[in-house]
Amino acid sequence: MVPEDARAQASSLAYWLVMPAAGVSSRMQAGGDACPKQYLPLAGRTVIEHALAPFIDDMHCAGIVVALHAEDHWFASLAVAKHAKVHQTVGGATRRDSVLAGLTALSRQVLPQDHWVWVHDAARPCIRRVDIERLKVALSSHPAGALLSVRVSDTLKRSAQGDLVASTVPRDDMWRALTPQAFRLGALTEALIACPAATDESSAMEFTGASPRLVAGEADNIKVTVPSDLFLAEHILREMSR
Repeated sequence: MVPEDARAQASSLAYWLVMPAAGVSSRMQAGGDACPKQYLPLAGRTVIEHALAPFIDDMHCAGIVVALHAEDHWFASLAVAKHAKVHQTVGGATRRDSVLAGLTALSRQVLPQDHWVWVHDAARPCIRRVDIERLKVALSSHPAGALLSVRVSDTLKRSAQGDLVASTVPRDDMWRALTPQAFRLGALTEALIACPAATDESSAMEFTGASPRLVAGEADNIKVTVPSDLFLAEHILREMSR
């Protein structure tokens, strides 16, 4: 049970969303003319439209910056591209570069450096509204930021010499990082600049000494990476709509 005062505080947490969407999806499709995975059809929409929908509907989301590939010609054809909340910028070669491009676009709008910015993958179409609310509650009491995550339940193996088992990794304190991940605009910008090798926003913040909060989310907040993920995502979305 979430305390009432925490709920009240969470309800006032306005934020902007940055969505990196400049990837070319090399693991999804082999054809040179194939569209990136975020534009593949999924349950009546594209993957990215499902990923954007809950944030467009969230009254606490002030706006969204989608970081696109310089040669992207798919996004403009979507109805969501014309939504008043949705803005576009050119992303970069890596996820980090695209997120930085989004943060730079927000700074140009003279957004306060202590404003909350959430980052969500364009390829995560199954984010549940309850997880968005859980993240808000966590941020209301943890100013260093937070991220959705899931405890690891499988046994983990470390490999050696390619595919040989070297050891079993204790999983008691292991989590899978999901998105959204939420941090202050200024702090996240500085962290990503300082940590070029960051694979997500939390790893950049950790590099600067911050300790983001892990917020237990739903395991079905999957990232569409390979073709079979589309079938799983469609099943999850169908269950969510019931």
